[in-house]
Amino acid sequence: MPAPTPETTAIPTEPGRMFTHIDGLEFVAIRVFDAPMALTFRAWSSCEHVSQWWGPAGWTLPVCDMDFREGGTWFYGMRSPDGENAYGLATYERIVEPNLIAYTDAFADADRNIDTAMPVMPITVGFSESNGRTTLTSRTRFASAEDLEKVVATGMEEGLTQTWDRLEAHLAAG
Repeated sequence: MPAPTPETTAIPTEPGRMFTHIDGLEFVAIRVFDAPMALTFRAWSSCEHVSQWWGPAGWTLPVCDMDFREGGTWFYGMRSPDGENAYGLATYERIVEPNLIAYTDAFADADRNIDTAMPVMPITVGFSESNGRTTLTSRTRFASAEDLEKVVATGMEEGLTQTWDRLEAHLAAG
């Protein structure tokens, strides 16, 4: 399924709608959350929070080891409702509370070995607030169009939409 283009999907101004598009070699996702920026940022900063919402619908996060600081790492393991496991290893490059988290994310195995068949993805997540709502903008950069297509083909857009649906529910729960 090709990624939506700006011509087919409107940029969200209300909570609950996500806008995605390809900008050169970047996959861009934007969504408004009905929560203040400090709370939204905090939801990304510890396993206590992330374990409540990270991953597509029905998935859990039984493995979460996070050192949330520049140069720190985050190793996570998701489990599908069918028992399938998927792991990732991220390194935090830049953190500017409560506005920005930049990290490099890679597919990995249970022993933290990076899957060299899949691309390593620099990701920048920006947070901005207006009228008590947070606009979250995620930009995932790829080294080539082939790498971008490979990851988008894994269901990236659908998985991210479901993950951010879960984030929205987590933020609403306080």
